Amino acid sequence: MTSSSTSHISPTSSTVVPAPAHYTPFAHLTAPNAALYRQVMRTFLVAKERFAVHLRPEDVYAALDATSRPADVEAVAKALDSLVGWGNLRADPDHARVTAVEDFYRRRFIYQLTRAGEAAEVALGTYDEVLGRRGELQAVALHDIVTQLRALLVIAAEDEPDPAKAYVALSVLTARFTDLADNARAFMGSLQRTIDLHDIEVEVFLAYKDRLIQYLERFIQDLITLGGRIALLIGELEDQGRVGPLLRLAAGREAADAAPEEAEHAEAAAYERWAGRWSGLAQWFVSEEGRESQARLLRGRALGAIPQLLAVVRQLNERRAGRSDRSADFRTLARWFAQAPDDAARHRLWRVAFGLYSSRHLTVDADTLAERTAAPEPASTPWGEARPLRISPQLRRTGSYERRGKPRRVADRGEAKRRLAEIAARQAGEVREARERLATGGPVRLSRLGDLDPAAFRLFLGLLGDALATWRPGMTTTVATSGDGSMEIRLTALDDGSTAEVRTPEGVFSGPDHLIDIIDLTEEVRFGPPVAPALASAAGTEAVER
Repeated sequence: MTSSSTSHISPTSSTVVPAPAHYTPFAHLTAPNAALYRQVMRTFLVAKERFAVHLRPEDVYAALDATSRPADVEAVAKALDSLVGWGNLRADPDHARVTAVEDFYRRRFIYQLTRAGEAAEVALGTYDEVLGRRGELQAVALHDIVTQLRALLVIAAEDEPDPAKAYVALSVLTARFTDLADNARAFMGSLQRTIDLHDIEVEVFLAYKDRLIQYLERFIQDLITLGGRIALLIGELEDQGRVGPLLRLAAGREAADAAPEEAEHAEAAAYERWAGRWSGLAQWFVSEEGRESQARLLRGRALGAIPQLLAVVRQLNERRAGRSDRSADFRTLARWFAQAPDDAARHRLWRVAFGLYSSRHLTVDADTLAERTAAPEPASTPWGEARPLRISPQLRRTGSYERRGKPRRVADRGEAKRRLAEIAARQAGEVREARERLATGGPVRLSRLGDLDPAAFRLFLGLLGDALATWRPGMTTTVATSGDGSMEIRLTALDDGSTAEVRTPEGVFSGPDHLIDIIDLTEEVRFGPPVAPALASAAGTEAVER
């Protein structure tokens, strides 16, 4: 009787579970001694990478970890036989060590990986790698994407673009974009798990939360500035009709080695794959009507994670400051009751600890307490027969001793809001004029920057400080972006020993002369390379938001 499936016994039950025959190389994962089977299979995979084809049981036993290997080689031999039965390994008679006739009757085998066993182990390795991968926000990948898109513009501008250059540029672009998207998704998932208080280690979280917030802020800044540039470069390539020819060159290069009868189909399939990759790249960085780009959504999630992290810190501090042990409190209170000298003291302790008073405590004063101490009122006395309490007529009439007056009039804040709006508009205008004043339009000497008004000088000092903060020994050029992502400065040292002076109303700022190039990124986005109006609006909005 034949069947297309085999059966295996679950290690936690005696029920026979049918399994497809081509999945039996995975059966060792649910069998007893699964850890030993995994070690044995990894030993064979490592041996194959070292070009070792066959292994004997003694070789496998020696290669296992000394802390977890079985007591003898017989256990390894049994594990090898089980793996042979599942199809992970193949056993061949070991004739190399036969020296006598009786050796032929001994059970000696050498083992090697089967194709199914190797495929199963590679799949398990990939599974473990993906689960153990820690996501990260790759700001460097954004710079690489900008570089590759500019390279594609140069290649597309040639009279006869080189297919090899186009294929390499698109391959690198796809690889960097795939890494960026996968790692960003994994990082945001791990960040959300970190924010969850149930899965958090308090001391570890408090130790690295500052670095995590700085990491998020730095990536958000790069995503704001570079995301807009990437959107503009994508728009320029699409508007000039250069994307299709580049993708066809890459598809032709990829399908060059296909068989002649399959060349046309292979090229068409390759073009479909490249078109899908380009579409994904464009949708990641460019927003459309009714759909926000993935970069903008990622930026929103990263921005939202910062206040969530701060809220977690606040909750942790509150939890640590208000930590109490209810059982210890009750044991202490029981000790106090036991140590009380008499019942009167215990009653007072009861009232203080639990606050369970009668309604009469609202108007009881010292005289009333003294009177009741001299002539106590039994607790069984009905309310109507007890001695009366004298209360204020106002309290009886209004229920409160407080004298109520007229409510305060609602203040008109319109004038103050108008003045604040004027101040905000004036400050925004000053900042805009300062950016326009500082934009150099190209590399110029610092000594030729001219006189600066106070607003422009403050902005210039901030940019210069950001640039010098990134300066390292041995560097001659550095690039920095302002904190709000609106301006970029490129600073290059000069070796002529000249001095620059910048005059302001507050005084003269002097120092070694440098070559500077200050770029207004808001203007670059707003009046950048010619693109379609809708794309320019979407990309510009994404680049200058915040």
